[in-house]
Amino acid sequence: MTPTIDPYTLTGNWHYPTSIRFGPGRIGELARICREFGLERPLLVTDPGLASMAMVSDAAEMCRAAGLACEIFSDVQANPVEANVAEGVRAFRDGGHDGVIGFGGGSALDAAKAVALMSGQNRPIWDFEDREDWWTRADPAGIAPVVAAPTTSGTGSEVGRASVITDRRDHTKKIIFHPKMMPVAVIADPELTVGLPAPVTAAVGMDALSHNLEAFCSPVFHPMAQGIALEGIRLVKEWLPAACADGNDLAARACMQVASTMGATAFQKGLGAMHSMSHPCGSVYGTHHGLTNAVVMPYVLEFNRPSIEGKMTGLARGLGLDETSFEGVVSWVLDLRERIGIPRTLVDIGVPADAASRLAPMALVDPSSATNPIGLTTPALESLYENALEGRIELG
Repeated sequence: MTPTIDPYTLTGNWHYPTSIRFGPGRIGELARICREFGLERPLLVTDPGLASMAMVSDAAEMCRAAGLACEIFSDVQANPVEANVAEGVRAFRDGGHDGVIGFGGGSALDAAKAVALMSGQNRPIWDFEDREDWWTRADPAGIAPVVAAPTTSGTGSEVGRASVITDRRDHTKKIIFHPKMMPVAVIADPELTVGLPAPVTAAVGMDALSHNLEAFCSPVFHPMAQGIALEGIRLVKEWLPAACADGNDLAARACMQVASTMGATAFQKGLGAMHSMSHPCGSVYGTHHGLTNAVVMPYVLEFNRPSIEGKMTGLARGLGLDETSFEGVVSWVLDLRERIGIPRTLVDIGVPADAASRLAPMALVDPSSATNPIGLTTPALESLYENALEGRIELG
């Protein structure tokens, strides 16, 4: 049974991994927080859908009323591409802006952070891909500060030091990284997520689960992130069904927002095949990232079983599952997916049935593959894709 919580008791100022102002109504502090971190002429970066909503116009007007020269940039598509970032940089420079407000879901926040990075650089964005020490190529003085206000509970991009940008040249998603891309402040106001449609709530909520779960399974030694991941998974178990069932359940929205932030904090440990499989599906076929993670999740867990079975037994105990075993965790995942309307296969979300051979080599070189609990190969990934396309999973 989901516990009863007064959502207005869920509030606080946290300083890990950055400054976070959490609680209902905290968006009202936007202008003051911008000024606190030196933003006098912020560019508010969002997506076209949100740009037409009152929450965005109200936020911009709130800043203007406080004397901030705030303008809106919204030419950001789902799975943002280099052109979106370039247009944002042009708007930033033309308007003489000194910082960025990222307002929206993962795509808007990723674009906002990339605009902030590129606002003072003279090299191509791909020069800052998360490889070796490429981030040192950037001029840190040319990176504008970001204040992030997430409106969904999934990506956790508000507490990340990177952006995922699609490279149209080869249809791959690339991770653009610099430590200074971490927002200087986050306004985590669950009221901004109220009313999000149930299918979107389910997809982004499963993205939060995938972050926490893959971090929990990662072989990298990071006990602090491990503990955060465990609590993030528990919050998803307790609150995601409630958030999907009632979009106005503010307590559920608040707890899912925390779970999302925790997932992105935990995956300092690394991710795995869920994400390396999902990224090519999104870049080639335009699938929703969180939804794709949700679809491939049980197939990846089954593949990784020889390495993670002990962890899954401990996780089952921590979640209070009736069956404290690997099978218990996977059965819970399958039941959760069915309960909140997640499709069973990749075909159900628009990936062609014969796509495995095209996608597998792309997944292998995705950075997330490096920390999968079991080493990945092109044949192994092709088999994983085939299972996820056809809905094949065997427990026991």
